[in-house]
Amino acid sequence: MRMSDFIVRSAIVPELNATDKEGVIRELLESLCRNGCFKDVDVEDIIKAVLKRELLGSTGIGDGIAIPHTKYSGVDKLVGVLGISPSGVSFGSRDGEPVFVFVLIISPVDQPVVHLRALETVSRVLRDDPLVKALRACTTADQLFEQMNQYSKM
Repeated sequence: MRMSDFIVRSAIVPELNATDKEGVIRELLESLCRNGCFKDVDVEDIIKAVLKRELLGSTGIGDGIAIPHTKYSGVDKLVGVLGISPSGVSFGSRDGEPVFVFVLIISPVDQPVVHLRALETVSRVLRDDPLVKALRACTTADQLFEQMNQYSKM
């Protein structure tokens, strides 16, 4: 699996405005919604589901990266979105540092293997420090997608 298999290119947010955890999650989910990823789904319910997952432990994995995620019964396929916070957001990361690179993943409840594969893919790809630096330097959604896609082919 490659990140380009589930990251919705048109939903990528190159400059997040949010300054807190809930705001980031809301902004990313609303971008997915605006880009037609959810039909007849209450976005507030998905936000609650992602925040409920965050209560189990922050999805801020350190090194300026967070992978908020949830499984949700109202979606029929795996979707994800990439977002960059230029100034960083306190996300309760393991290392206590702010997060700059976010990948939000939403998957159907009945596809746990796909969900885990997506998480594995993101964490593997974003372990590459030069990629994370390159993503943070991008200014457009197209640049972000191309940069991510180039590294996820490796």
